[in-house]
Amino acid sequence: MKTAWKLEQREARAMVDAATAKAREIDVAQTVCIVDDGGHPLLIERMDGARVTGPQIAWNKAFTAAGHTRSTHLFNTPPNGPALPGNEAFGIQWSFEGRFAVFVGGFPIVYDGAVIGGIGLSGGNGEQDTACGVAGLQALSDLLGGKVTVAADIKL
Repeated sequence: MKTAWKLEQREARAMVDAATAKAREIDVAQTVCIVDDGGHPLLIERMDGARVTGPQIAWNKAFTAAGHTRSTHLFNTPPNGPALPGNEAFGIQWSFEGRFAVFVGGFPIVYDGAVIGGIGLSGGNGEQDTACGVAGLQALSDLLGGKVTVAADIKL
């Protein structure tokens, strides 16, 4: 039997608060979604002025990152991104009824080497989504006293 860490509302709230604070700092209206290790939403928040499509896109990114244990942009990073044409996972974005996101803005939440969820962002360009996502990961690391992977490129 294995003991597993589980995200709770307190941790999800800290991540969303940090990500939206970063979004305000860089002047972008974001939607942020935190999912558990099964890809189910714990918290979705759409900032004032953010696109109405943001909640679904942010959830898709968080779902993908949590379920496939890697930052979503790594699927399309040349030359070996697995979702690039000719590579082994080309077309994977049509999996799970189109919920599989293979572009920037989704990051697995890794605590002590285990994926315990995902954070997804929608509303900015890739650089902005990444900055807000990393801010969310950093907030969780600060809250939990470390052991959280804080990086843009995460792949387990």
